Amino acid sequence: MTNLQNLTVEQLRKVVAIKEEIEGLEAKLAKIGGGARRGRPPGSGAAAAPVVRRRRKMSAAAKARISAAQRARWAKVKGLKAAPAKKVKRKRRVNAATRARLAAIARARWAKVKAAGKSTL
Repeated sequence: MTNLQNLTVEQLRKVVAIKEEIEGLEAKLAKIGGGARRGRPPGSGAAAAPVVRRRRKMSAAAKARISAAQRARWAKVKGLKAAPAKKVKRKRRVNAATRARLAAIARARWAKVKAAGKSTL
């Protein structure tokens, strides 16, 4: 390509006109074919929005199975006996009588708050 500093004003104007024509034709081509282009379309300042990928969720049971299998593999490599898998603790449950007592306490607390004219504790 020619050095732009050695061009006359008229030649520079022609270069700019040709460049604009090329960009216009590339934009038309992209509209028709939707193919890859060298640059961004004229007048677009923002880049394309990034694609957001969701993370996959794994259940606690699946994690436990995978970790137990991995411990067994390491034990085999190290020549040890496979470690037993840990037992998963279940959530503790409250019996019906305790639950009713706690609900009554909460209702009494809220009645006291509402009597004071408040809407939050």
